[in-house]
Amino acid sequence: MARARRTTHRSRTGKKLYAVRDSRGRFKDIQTYERAHRADLAHTSKAERAARRKRAGKKTSRRKT
Repeated sequence: MARARRTTHRSRTGKKLYAVRDSRGRFKDIQTYERAHRADLAHTSKAERAARRKRAGKKTSRRKT
């Protein structure tokens, strides 16, 4: 599944906003950059999970030998 494309805007107070659009180009969700960025950092990507699993596998094999 492809990541939703975000467009940046500014609120009246000057905070940076992300606008997520649906397939038709209409606004699906608008959230502050700060909240969206924090959520992105908390989310672990598939590549990070695979690398962590690979590293964990190597560590256990080293102990056995």
